Amino acid sequence: MKYKLGDFVRFVDEKMEGFVTRIIDDQMIGVTGEDDFEIPVLASKVTTVHGYQPPGTTKNIADVAEPAVTGEFKTKGVYIAVAADAKANSVVHFHLVNDTSFQLLATLTTEKQQKFKGEYAGIIAPNTAVKIYSEQLADLQLWPKFVFNVLFYTTLNIEPPAPLAVSEKFKAKDFSGTKKQVPILNQPGWVIQLDEAEVIIDAQKLKESFFKSPEDKAVIEKPVAEVDLHIEKLRNDYQFINSTEIMSIQLAYFHKMLDAAVVHQLPEITFIHGAGNGTLRHELHKILSKHQKIQTFIDARKEKFGYGATKVLLK
Repeated sequence: MKYKLGDFVRFVDEKMEGFVTRIIDDQMIGVTGEDDFEIPVLASKVTTVHGYQPPGTTKNIADVAEPAVTGEFKTKGVYIAVAADAKANSVVHFHLVNDTSFQLLATLTTEKQQKFKGEYAGIIAPNTAVKIYSEQLADLQLWPKFVFNVLFYTTLNIEPPAPLAVSEKFKAKDFSGTKKQVPILNQPGWVIQLDEAEVIIDAQKLKESFFKSPEDKAVIEKPVAEVDLHIEKLRNDYQFINSTEIMSIQLAYFHKMLDAAVVHQLPEITFIHGAGNGTLRHELHKILSKHQKIQTFIDARKEKFGYGATKVLLK
């Protein structure tokens, strides 16, 4: 298979073109056009559009003179940035971002079921970024483990850091946070720093943390009157979480808000759980029926929520 995710291709027999958004098997690929509709097609029925280069990528740099360093020599700033394809949002690209003044000698190897595959090897110049891998975001649970190895090089009289060897098995929680502006690429994405500074423990501060005054105790915020437990309101990565994890997240948030309502002595609080198959509603009612601080609970206003919310009256 000569095509990779994100490649721009043109159909041989039809006046169509698009981006490779899925590798189905050795003969078939999925191509998404401007209408965002993915079409399965034989790999032999498309051809690469030469000269096309996705936005935000740079050519691999090898056998080039080391660029002159202006200003302070930066020794930190090696990132893996995961950003959506500019034309096919279902595909994400992994970029190795070099925000240091060193040249980086980098490799990426993937491992899945004890099978290893070299995905990238190259030299990355200072203040540049290189696309090193692509995947379907929806297939996150099937992604392999990633092994990144990085060496630092400069001709200047500066001691290079120790080589980096980082293994990472990505999970849905790694993509639950807000996207950040990626250094060098200047586009939003999820960023992981490979050369994070070593955490130094301050013994005095650690000691002080065991003797906090009452004023330093955590403050429990007063909850809103209507608490929405729909998973899309609680997590940004809900589409990658299985039903068991979703239920666990919803119940944990329910307990947190119920405890806050008790602490603040609220007379009532409403939990919006949706109708669905009734599983979450059943679990909430089971918990509420045994809670000592609950006076009673009823279905909330049906004209507003249908059977998708429960109103709790506290003692």
